[in-house]
Amino acid sequence: MDLLTQGLLGATVAQTGAKQNETRIAAIVGFASGLLADADVLIQSSSDPMLTIEYHRHFTHSIFFIPFGALLAAFILWPFMKNKLSFKRLYTFSLLGYLLSGFLDACTNYGTHLLWPLMQERVAFNIISIIDPVFTLALLIAVVLSIKRKLPTPARMGLLFAGLYMLVGWTQHERAWDVLQVAAKERGHVIERGLVKPTLGNVLAWRSVYQYKDNLYIDGVRVGLFDEPKFYTGESVELFNPEQDFKYMPRELALYKDIERFVAFSDGYVSIHPETPHILGDMRYASKPLGVKPLWGIEMDLRNPQYHAKYKFYRDLSKENRQQYFDMLLGRELKAE
Repeated sequence: MDLLTQGLLGATVAQTGAKQNETRIAAIVGFASGLLADADVLIQSSSDPMLTIEYHRHFTHSIFFIPFGALLAAFILWPFMKNKLSFKRLYTFSLLGYLLSGFLDACTNYGTHLLWPLMQERVAFNIISIIDPVFTLALLIAVVLSIKRKLPTPARMGLLFAGLYMLVGWTQHERAWDVLQVAAKERGHVIERGLVKPTLGNVLAWRSVYQYKDNLYIDGVRVGLFDEPKFYTGESVELFNPEQDFKYMPRELALYKDIERFVAFSDGYVSIHPETPHILGDMRYASKPLGVKPLWGIEMDLRNPQYHAKYKFYRDLSKENRQQYFDMLLGRELKAE
């Protein structure tokens, strides 16, 4: 998730293990430790742009790395904390702060290498958005109250709320998936593989992607907490297959290898940009909830395949895209395009 939420979760968990009058320092240590897992974003290469996304949310998010990540956090913080805490106590707070960092990111749709090195695939539960103001605000309130009252109880209540919110997200995910399966069946489609993921900042409006034969179908599902679900028909696009679409390109070239890496990173949900044929996009993400224009992708110089691809973002905050998002969020009928 976003860095603020990562830090607040670390602070909250650290406070649950604090004694009276330790909640402030536990929050500081936990917040810093909760952020450390995302330091893998610093792994970059000017000659290989794909290296960043390949190692972001990688080994630092593995459950097996937790004790080492906590130890690293404790060593970094020790010069600032040695007059306030014993190293043992500092490590305890660091361990608690680091503990759920990887799991939190695994709950989003981006996923993490949660079980590395036993499993190389990313784990993504798709039950919460990478930015969720309700979840973040609850953690913030819990941390502040624990500091003010100098007790761990508010932090424990905040952590309980966070767990219940994840349970709501899981329930909403299952409801959205059920709606999608019914809709696909009515189309005469058999879902070969697919996913549903929450749109930005909520657990009500969901973007769905599924493969049927050689196409990807993008739709939306609105699952309210108390009202009937609503299905929104979206767009479709041809699935990209490097072995067929670029069969003429030698596999030892840098560009072809980058394409394979991007396909693996995107879990195979990739397609050529509908308006720009030299852009390969990740169809799991788009600025428009029901659209096929990707939020990010790689730019391929097909005339010079010996060079690496460029990783790019394509944010589009147009009025049309924002309107579709809010219409889905509020369960309204979409305007005809």
